[in-house]
Amino acid sequence: EVQLMESGGGLVQPGGSPRRSCAASGFTISNVRMSWVRQAPGKGPEWVSGISGGGGILTWYVASVKGRFTISRDNAKNTLYLQLNNLKSDETGVYYCTKGASAFTYKRPLGQGTQVTISS
Repeated sequence: EVQLMESGGGLVQPGGSPRRSCAASGFTISNVRMSWVRQAPGKGPEWVSGISGGGGILTWYVASVKGRFTISRDNAKNTLYLQLNNLKSDETGVYYCTKGASAFTYKRPLGQGTQVTISS
C-alpha cells in the first residue's frame, strides 16, 4: 500500500526556517518524481516544488519560494524533505507531499498534510 506521512508542522514565527518531512512507504521515492503542494486557508492548492526521480536530481520551484525553499530526498530513509527558510505570514497553510513534479502533473487527491502556521 502506498503511503505518504508528512510531519514537521506547527507554529513558526515569521522568518522561521522549519523543515517538512514526508516518509514514503509502498514505493521508492528515488524512482519517481515528487512534489510539495500547499493550501492556504480559503484558497485552492498551490504547487510549491518538485524533484526528479532517477539518478540525477533536478528541482523546480514556484517563483514565490525560489531561493528560500529547498526540496531534497534521503534515499536511504525513503523520505522527502522541504526546507522552508524566511517564512512569510501568508505562507500559513497545510503542506502536502505527493507524486508528480509539476503544477500540472502532481497526483490528486492530496493526503492529510501537515499544518504550518506562521505567526508571531
